[in-house]
Amino acid sequence: MTVIVRFAPSPTGHIHIGNSRTALFNWLFAQKAGGRFILRFDDTDKERSKAEFADAIETDLAWFGIEPDQVERQSDRVASYDAAAAKLKADGLLYPCYETSEELDRRRSRARALGRAPVYDRGGLKLTDEERASLEAEGRKPHWRFLLPNHDGDPFQTRRTEVTWTDLCRGEQTVDLASLSDPVLIREDGSYLYTLPSIVDDIDMAVSHVIRGEDHVANTGVQYAIFKALGADMPTFGHHNLLTTSDGEGLSKRKGALSVGSLRESGLEPMAVASLAVLTGTSQSVEAVSDLSLLADKFDLSTVSRSAAKFDPADLDNLNAKLVHAMPFDVVYERLQKLGIVAGEDFWLIIRENCQKVIDAQHYWQIVHGVIKTKIADEDLEFVTQARKFLPEGDVTAETWGSWTSALKAETGRKGRGLFMPLRRVLTGLDHGPDMKAFLPLIGRQNILDRLPE
Repeated sequence: MTVIVRFAPSPTGHIHIGNSRTALFNWLFAQKAGGRFILRFDDTDKERSKAEFADAIETDLAWFGIEPDQVERQSDRVASYDAAAAKLKADGLLYPCYETSEELDRRRSRARALGRAPVYDRGGLKLTDEERASLEAEGRKPHWRFLLPNHDGDPFQTRRTEVTWTDLCRGEQTVDLASLSDPVLIREDGSYLYTLPSIVDDIDMAVSHVIRGEDHVANTGVQYAIFKALGADMPTFGHHNLLTTSDGEGLSKRKGALSVGSLRESGLEPMAVASLAVLTGTSQSVEAVSDLSLLADKFDLSTVSRSAAKFDPADLDNLNAKLVHAMPFDVVYERLQKLGIVAGEDFWLIIRENCQKVIDAQHYWQIVHGVIKTKIADEDLEFVTQARKFLPEGDVTAETWGSWTSALKAETGRKGRGLFMPLRRVLTGLDHGPDMKAFLPLIGRQNILDRLPE
């Protein structure tokens, strides 16, 4: 069997790290099995779905290195959903209901007040043809519900009906269909909610595994029943834990929390984000993994925790720095060029340990080639002025820093921080930075002299 997975976002906003975590789980699962990855846009909500959001989602996935084998749009497949709906109607499994949202809310509140589960009472099934005609004459339009198979012939006498499956993340799972309301599949305006299109697409596209968030666990029981009603087998499911913010708040596309685009624009490496998104909330240690193939080797759905996983952007800093510190010059060469840094490998190897992000190289390039203005402490002014006279003659090499500071130590008696820090500050404007032994030759003799007071 060929493993086929799908990532089905709604193009109604920018995806956040929680959405992309699901995409990464599916991509890595497919890669590990030599399977296929389908990007399928759930764009049946015509008012909220936008082409620019779909384009942004593809851009975000490409940033991670996710290259779909197939791209589909549900708005192109409405005829298939119409055919499935017609079959369910003909089989008596899709029935019209006319309650308004307010009426349904009142019924649910009444049920809770009486200590009952707020499950839909199948009032739509009780309506006669005359009653339906009367409601439609009032201007009401029906929404359509799927009749769950949780009864023995009398839909008003439900019985416990268990749907059980082995979940890739959660192990054995059971949902009682008698505890659920018949799901609405078609809205009053005739548009489809995600459930039916998703199932029809999974059948038509031969999706073998559905990996998604744990907020869909209960939906799996409903979807099992619809798969069966359409004469198809249900895929294998895996429901992973959800990411929250560091404060425990759920992520939302509408709020823009931790959007992939904002993380990318901040200069973070895609593999820093992917490493944290995939490994956090699992029993594995969170570490910076340099490419998706290596992350696929570590990826294991069985290690996913049952509890929610907090995603703290602050954790990205260390992961990102570790990746940058290990980056060879050929990997960053073109990126440095785009930043206006026309440098050789020696520059990158000297400064990369001090870069949290590749863009930080601009700062050190400015130190090497720009003007440094630093306020010299009164107690250090005489020392740095004197330092000018002890700068060794000739080209600045890796030995210059040691020779220079040794001569100054012998002349002034300064040592340790009192010896090195004033020189670093006047030459770089920094208290910390690259090893001065290696950095000094990049600055060059003329810049050194220009920065030392006379």
